[in-house]
Amino acid sequence: MEEQVKELLKKINRPGMDELIDFLEKSDYFEAPASTRYHGAYKKGLMEHSYKVYEILKEKIAFHKLDVSEETLIIVTLLHDMCKVNFYKVDYRNVKNAKGEWEKVPYYTIEDTIPYGHGEKSVMMITEYIKLTNEEKYAIRWHMGFSEPREQYGTLGQAFKKYPLALLLHEADMEATYFYNI
Repeated sequence: MEEQVKELLKKINRPGMDELIDFLEKSDYFEAPASTRYHGAYKKGLMEHSYKVYEILKEKIAFHKLDVSEETLIIVTLLHDMCKVNFYKVDYRNVKNAKGEWEKVPYYTIEDTIPYGHGEKSVMMITEYIKLTNEEKYAIRWHMGFSEPREQYGTLGQAFKKYPLALLLHEADMEATYFYNI
């Protein structure tokens, strides 16, 4: 799957994309979990989750006959959770094994060195390398949908109306998370 993801990313023809791919290859993007204990809470979970979101969103775009470029599809799906790059760390805790003996086991913990939110942090990190369209910015920023604070619901609704891709990305993200546990 790593090669498939890299091939998709290489289809993006924008200034700075080579540097962004280089950053991803040097980071933990291809090895990181998607979360600490929820969906994709295992090695390579982030990449698998992002690829599943790509597959789901591609079908949704076709079904709704939205005019979305392949570049935009790739960017908003494979990079929507870029905020999770270099975000999780492995730590150890003592747990009793089947024999009732204590042993150290690894688990993922959060080490947020860039505390800038979720969607907005992904947008910020991506735009350090490539320029995003407004549609891409809004889709990535609001992909968490109604898990945003209640005070944001009005703005979220406006974003979904203005950019239907943002709503579809949110749906694809939720489907990958809850239907596929990735």
